[in-house]
Amino acid sequence: MAQGIKIGDEVAITATVRRRVTEDHVSVSIPSYGQPHPIVDQTAKVQKGQHIELIGSVTHIDENHVTVNLCISVTLDAGTVRLVTPYKPPTRKTPRMDKAT
Repeated sequence: MAQGIKIGDEVAITATVRRRVTEDHVSVSIPSYGQPHPIVDQTAKVQKGQHIELIGSVTHIDENHVTVNLCISVTLDAGTVRLVTPYKPPTRKTPRMDKAT
């Protein structure tokens, strides 16, 4: 199981640029993911072979696999993701019930 990673956490994935598809889209290769993944990149400075960090939230965890939402769900090995921000559930500022009178 992924150490220290839970559902809702933000994780980072280091991807390698494969090629520029259009002016604003780049094809990247993600480790342990068998298919190329297109991303929107508005800068013209990205070169082939450059590393890009993709950030997404965890939606599912198996024993050795983590599913990350990068506009589409991508299932990766747990060792390829790095924890960026742990999920913190929202806290209630007001009580759920009114005080008894």
